[in-house]
Amino acid sequence: MKGTFKGRREDARLVTGQGRYSADCDLPGQLHAVFLRSDRAHAQIVSLNVKPALAMPGVVAVFTGEDMERGGLKTPPPLLKAPGRGGMAMQVPHHDVLAQARVRYVGQEIALVVAGTALAAQDAAAAIEVAYRELPAVAEAEAALAPDAPQLHTEIPGNLAFDFEYGDAARTDAAFARAARVTRITLDCTRLAGNPMEPKACLAAYDAATGSYDLYSPTQGVSMTRMNLSGIFGVPPDRFRVRARDMGGGFGVRSEAYVEYAAALHAAKVLGRPVKWVSTRSETFLSDYHGRAATMTGELALDRDGRFLGIRFGWTVNSGAYLSQPGPLINTLTPATHAVNAYGIPAFYGRHKLVFTNTTPTTAYRGAARPNVSYLVERLVDEAARESGIDRIELRRRNLIPKEAFPYKLGSIDYDSGDPPGLLERALKHARWTTFESRRSQSRKRGKLRGIGCACFIEPAGAGAVPKEQVAIRFGRSGEAVIHAVAGPSGQGHETVLPDIVGGILGMDPERITLRTDDPTAPPLIGAGTIGSRSMMAHGGGAAAAAQEVIRKGLALAARELGVAESDVRFERGAYRVKGRRDSIGIEALVRKHAGASPHPLDAIGEIPAPKSAPGGAHVAEVEIDPETGVTRVLRYTAVDDCGRVLNHVLLEGQLHGGIIQGLGQVLGEHCLYDQSGQLLTGSFMDYVMPRAGIAPDIRLYDHSVPSPGNPLGVKGAGEAGTTGALPALSLAVIDALRPLGINHLDLPYTPARVWHAISAAQQRKQ
Repeated sequence: MKGTFKGRREDARLVTGQGRYSADCDLPGQLHAVFLRSDRAHAQIVSLNVKPALAMPGVVAVFTGEDMERGGLKTPPPLLKAPGRGGMAMQVPHHDVLAQARVRYVGQEIALVVAGTALAAQDAAAAIEVAYRELPAVAEAEAALAPDAPQLHTEIPGNLAFDFEYGDAARTDAAFARAARVTRITLDCTRLAGNPMEPKACLAAYDAATGSYDLYSPTQGVSMTRMNLSGIFGVPPDRFRVRARDMGGGFGVRSEAYVEYAAALHAAKVLGRPVKWVSTRSETFLSDYHGRAATMTGELALDRDGRFLGIRFGWTVNSGAYLSQPGPLINTLTPATHAVNAYGIPAFYGRHKLVFTNTTPTTAYRGAARPNVSYLVERLVDEAARESGIDRIELRRRNLIPKEAFPYKLGSIDYDSGDPPGLLERALKHARWTTFESRRSQSRKRGKLRGIGCACFIEPAGAGAVPKEQVAIRFGRSGEAVIHAVAGPSGQGHETVLPDIVGGILGMDPERITLRTDDPTAPPLIGAGTIGSRSMMAHGGGAAAAAQEVIRKGLALAARELGVAESDVRFERGAYRVKGRRDSIGIEALVRKHAGASPHPLDAIGEIPAPKSAPGGAHVAEVEIDPETGVTRVLRYTAVDDCGRVLNHVLLEGQLHGGIIQGLGQVLGEHCLYDQSGQLLTGSFMDYVMPRAGIAPDIRLYDHSVPSPGNPLGVKGAGEAGTTGALPALSLAVIDALRPLGINHLDLPYTPARVWHAISAAQQRKQ
């Protein structure tokens, strides 16, 4: 399966403009929709006059919150089911599909205008008259917890959505009580915008004869969207056919059904015609759920020899005005599954508070809290090294989980396999760590500040809120095979890798095998989407299981063709062979013999238990800062990763490159910034810093893989490893460059202005 890379099969279609995205989908008789959104963060809706819009040319209907309420649309519950601290139940406010009575964040949907053209709908939306009564707003989570803070939801006093704890508090307290040294740090893991290249879009239709809905939308998993819509509409999930082909990026923010989709589906049902909506980039900034947004405090207890005894976390998470489906899960249970990162820390405890504010809701974003954990732990380790005088690499060596300790289990932590010390040593070697001081000296002579940072990590990957993963293989009339999985590609190369897996097992030419996202004409498959770095474990493993099921089904057919007992037939190298004879029949020939049968006798569904693994890595970043301008230049980046068995090196490197660049983007500039009134100040690419090709350093990637025992392919997650390593590695490198000036802490992002001001203040203190 690892042969010579021949390129991604999907590239020719995509780079020549032949991709088919949600905005490219059309249905006969379709109408076009535009949303009216709130321009203020917190206000009562005193009146809403839609008559001017209804009177405009081409307008078919205007829907308001009252219309959606009459339709019985509900709020789907978050994925997290666990109780909170002291048995606290999560506080889940109703999220109106279209706002009624009150708006709670800028960009919230108030009305849906449906017209014959998108331009007519846009003009009509602007004609709607809304009278507001302004209410005090709060944009920061810690401020929202204050006794006198504005209250977002009257039924939820104090704006506290959830108070969650994990680990062993008593054991951790005891570890801190006997510690020789305790290091403390508070960090801001800034709010980010996912900003996929493809804005949100949907085409909604309703079939009155069957009572079923069709939705064309960008999604990281049709099963997740289907379940979301089922919860909103209160009808069985098999009534929703979610259709997807190409998707221009996911990053976690395309993992659930947005209220815009529900509004369009309801409108299509009422009007009896398909309804199409395509978001603007401005709407993407405002209404796509954001990522990260947590203030994190960490404490690390050490003995006299620098051994880690315990670690404590305290997070205050800005959940926005409403709870997204995955948001509560990723900010509670996910950190609990790798709180010790890559270190053998015998005691840990965490307490996380999820808080409502007058901002856009937050959800999963590449890494989904894993980068937060590695950022906090690795900053703690470097700070402990500074305070104790122990070399930062030596401190890591003393405390990393040794290879022989795997599988490693401690409370909620369950790592299947790994070799953190091996990862670290390879990273140091390839990054030329031991010769760094000579490079720092050279930079100093040129008036520049040079720094280097090393981050080790282990992250949870896989699982998902499903018991198993199913993948189907179905055969066409000319013998071609089609793989159906619940999630399609959004840039990872699935159309190349999954056919390679199936072709390798069946002995078929992968060019005759095609990947499709689900099959709307067949019973829904069970599984989750491209979340949690699970695709090759779950969909790849499911495809391998389906291929094995095809082989099993073919034994009886082959035995009949060869005129022997089934027990006399074995399968190898793409053919069924008779033991002790030269008689054989290839699987492709067997497929063609039954071409046209419906269903084909070799059609199969493979399934595996929802897999999980613990990928890890050691990343080293080297930077140079110009103190005159505050500009940080990333000189080189070295990453050694354990992604389990590698199926396709080139595509793996592409995933790692993308994740690393997103991590660099967060460190160097990305930030969704609100003012005190709840207005988003960074709502366009004029204001929001996006990582561009110019920041890409010399990235060097190396494998140090330990296969996972938890899935048929032995693979581990890779899609989020780059971000999980880059956030701490680069931040540590910048702080290392600034330490000679006496700067030991700086909040993200490290923009030129922020770095320059820190340097200027440090220089003034020395005068």
